[in-house]
Amino acid sequence: MSRDVKEIFGPAPAPAALAAKVRTLAPSMTRSMQRVAEAVAADPAGCAALTVTGLAELTGTSEATVVRTSRLLGYPGYRDLRLALAGLAAQQQSGRSPAVTADIAVDDPIADVVAKLAYDEQQTLADTAAGLDMAQLSAAVGALAAARRIDIYGVGASGLVAQDLAQKLLRIGLVAHAHSDPHLAVTNAVQLRAKDVAVAITHSGSTGDVIEPLRVAFERGATTVAITGRPDGPVTQYADHVLTTSTARESELRPAAMSSRTSQLLVVDCLFIGVAQRTYETAAPALSASYEALAHRHTPRAGGTAARR
Repeated sequence: MSRDVKEIFGPAPAPAALAAKVRTLAPSMTRSMQRVAEAVAADPAGCAALTVTGLAELTGTSEATVVRTSRLLGYPGYRDLRLALAGLAAQQQSGRSPAVTADIAVDDPIADVVAKLAYDEQQTLADTAAGLDMAQLSAAVGALAAARRIDIYGVGASGLVAQDLAQKLLRIGLVAHAHSDPHLAVTNAVQLRAKDVAVAITHSGSTGDVIEPLRVAFERGATTVAITGRPDGPVTQYADHVLTTSTARESELRPAAMSSRTSQLLVVDCLFIGVAQRTYETAAPALSASYEALAHRHTPRAGGTAARR
C-alpha cells in the first residue's frame, strides 16, 4: 500500500504540537535526522531564524536531511517548518514553562522519583492530546459506535490496554473482545466482515502478533484502527484510521512501556467517551445496568470487619 507523507503523518502539526511530534518520532529517525529534530525542539526561536543551509551547518547535517526531517514531522518543506517554529517560539515567550529533564537515577530520593514520574506522565498526556488527529479520532469513534462486533489486539503492556477498551465497550452494550493470544486473534479476525471493527494497539507499530490479525481483518473488509506511537510503523499499512500516541523518553529504570501505556489509556478513554456520546440512548441504560449488577460486590458484608479482628 503506497501512501504519501500527508496520508502517513496527517496535516502539518500546529506549533503547540511540534515538540510532541519530535518526541514521538525521534526514536524512529536516523541519527542525523534526530540532530535536526532535537535542535528545532530545543531552540525553536533560534532555528526559525536560520535558512535551510544554516540549520544544516548547525546540526552537522545536509540540506537534504533538513528537508527530509521537515517532511517526516509533517510539513511540506522547510519553509513551513520555520513558520511553525516561529509560532512555537512565540508561545514559549508568552509564558509556557520550559522543558525539563526527568531521567530517574538509581540514587534519587523517593520524593524526586514521584515528582519526575508525575512530570513525565503529565507531559506524555499533553503530547498525546496535542498530537491526536481529531478527524481520525472522530472517524474511529463513528466506526466503533456502528460496529456489529469489535476485536481488539494487543500483547504485553498493550494487551492490558486492549482489555481496558474491551471492558469499557462491553459495559455500554457493544460486542467487544480483547485478544492477546496471537493464534486466537487471527482465528477471530478471519470471521470479521464489513461493519465489524478491528483495533490494534502497539506502541512500536511493528509487533507481528498484533499486525497479523489486523492485516487479516483489513483483508476481510473490517474497518481497522491502529493506536501506535509510530505513525510510520508497519501496522499502519493495514489501518484505515491511525491514532498516534506519545511517550516519555525511555530510561534504565523506566521502560517506555510505562509511559506508552499512559498515552494509550488516554486514547482509549477518548474513544470510549466518544462512542458513549454517540450511542447515549442505549449506552446509558447499559452502563446503569452494569453498575447495578455489580453493586452488591462493593457493599461490605455484615461482620466482615469484626471477622478480621
